Amino acid sequence: MTESNGPKKISLADAIRQKLEQKKQGGSGKAGGFQQDNVQKMKSQNNKKPNNQRRRTGGS
Repeated sequence: MTESNGPKKISLADAIRQKLEQKKQGGSGKAGGFQQDNVQKMKSQNNKKPNNQRRRTGGS
């Protein structure tokens, strides 16, 4: 059996080192990187809730 069939198995530590090297070099990695620079940042989807204290207390 040769190493040509299937991906080469490496240790977890080696894989992490390779990922860090790719990040340092600015590469997006083998999987193509999830975040892209030209994508706008997501805005918060939390909407401000109305102040219903007057309704709760019977407001006069």
